[in-house]
Amino acid sequence: MPTSVFEGLADRFARIPEGAGAEAWAGFDEDVRAELRWGSSLPPVHTRFPGAPGRRPAAAETAVALCGPDGRTREVALSYVRGVPELLPLVVVRCADWAGPVRERARSVLRSELPGLPHGTFGDLLAAALLLSGRRHGDAARQLLTGLLWEGPGSRVTALLGSGDRRVRRLAHRIGLERGLLSPGRLAEIAATDPDVVVQDLCANAALATIGDGGDGDHGVVLAPLLRSRRGRARAAGVTGLRRAGRAAEAEPFLYDRSASVRACARWVLRQAGTEPLPLYRAACAAGGGVPDDAPLGLAECGDRSVDVPALWVLTGHERPRVRASAVAGLRRLDAVRVEPLVPLLDDGSARVVREAVAALLPWARRLPADALLRRATADPAPHVRKGALRLLAETGGTAFREAVRVLADDPDPKLRARARAAAGA
Repeated sequence: MPTSVFEGLADRFARIPEGAGAEAWAGFDEDVRAELRWGSSLPPVHTRFPGAPGRRPAAAETAVALCGPDGRTREVALSYVRGVPELLPLVVVRCADWAGPVRERARSVLRSELPGLPHGTFGDLLAAALLLSGRRHGDAARQLLTGLLWEGPGSRVTALLGSGDRRVRRLAHRIGLERGLLSPGRLAEIAATDPDVVVQDLCANAALATIGDGGDGDHGVVLAPLLRSRRGRARAAGVTGLRRAGRAAEAEPFLYDRSASVRACARWVLRQAGTEPLPLYRAACAAGGGVPDDAPLGLAECGDRSVDVPALWVLTGHERPRVRASAVAGLRRLDAVRVEPLVPLLDDGSARVVREAVAALLPWARRLPADALLRRATADPAPHVRKGALRLLAETGGTAFREAVRVLADDPDPKLRARARAAAGA
């Protein structure tokens, strides 16, 4: 094999950053295999690797040999892995090797190197094992590493709860939950803050299960983090838990939550406690300046079209943009859109309101004057107005749309400019 090829592959290994994801190691293995065809090979096994015979090869040299096409070379390379933790992810890869002797040697090396590994390194190996577990012969490394999580110190499991690898993080939470390593309060905090919806649901359900019917148990420490969470799924879980905790009345403020699922849960909890939410929505929407932002849409979700549409039309002129936008969304939900009264909202100073107005008017875009839309798209100073007009023109096509695309291809707003250029190239 030309030295330059080997050096290039070794350099590629050296540039893999510390803590690289499992995909980086699997990708390196595939890259080496792609460049070293079966017609070429590393130097003979007895010379070990490029360089002087008898010396211990550098980590990068060993990494290339671990992924090479010759099984004997891969097996010999495993002899030089001990004490070199940066090579261990490739040992995990070799645990799924197609050659039996290589697989067995790799698994033996992995078992001997695992004791005393830092939690971060262990997590990197687990990530690689989980990624490769679907391969033929790929499950052995996963079983070995997950077995240590089930039986080893709990600190190793909890250290992986914040892993950057989604598969590792989910597994750590499942094992931590099964082993009883996470208190109800911590489960609730994780559900309230973790970005992964699988982890959110797992921890929220486990935390809520600790609340006995009628409110037995320390429900405050569970519900408080969930109810104040910025994540809708967590808030929805917390609202649902209010019923079990005997605190159903506290669900009322969540009737006006920004999340549709939270509003739905709040309605269910109140109904289970004998309180009908519709009168509460109607009262909230009649509160003038005190209308909660998302009350109009909540009203539409459970209201009566023949009764509640007039109130929503009134709220399209509310002083607060979020209320106006919610009212337009409510009209669309109740199939009560009328074109003429909504057209002025295409010029609203709020991007949120314009987005809702555009969504409501899209089915009737061909009824809107094309020249007025073109003026909005090309001459209005507000980018959100130009963007909304372009969206409506795109629905109708024609000369006005093409002219808008031509003008907006040089628009100062980068998103609008990109959208126009994409439309021009379509």
